Amino acid sequence: MKMKYAIYAAIAVIAFLGFRYLGTEEQNAPTEGAAMISVTVPELVASEKLGERLFNGNCAACHGKNAAGIEGTAPPLIHRVYEPGHHGDEAFQIAAKRGVRAHHWKFGNMPPVEGISRDDVAKIIKYVRAVQRANGI
Repeated sequence: MKMKYAIYAAIAVIAFLGFRYLGTEEQNAPTEGAAMISVTVPELVASEKLGERLFNGNCAACHGKNAAGIEGTAPPLIHRVYEPGHHGDEAFQIAAKRGVRAHHWKFGNMPPVEGISRDDVAKIIKYVRAVQRANGI
């Protein structure tokens, strides 16, 4: 009889710890719409500030403030995947013009950015590269 109660007690403890662990995971899960990373923004020169304004008007709705990404929407551009040696400046130009088929992240495909010029994208790239450098990329 004592063994039976000991088994029930052990099952209850294991169940309690399991539910507690699952609850912790849920609480620590990223919030949909939250910034994916923390970004340090450097002191920007005039051309980079212009790129920042263009980024905010054309890219930030998906890629987040300071290119930090948005959970459930789009990845951070301040990430080693987008370093110049892996995704050069022309990759950003092509992405803006033609869109991108999902290949590094599970956010789905990126549509083309309507109404943005090649020159505007070049200015956005200056801004993104400045922020990347400030964050060790």
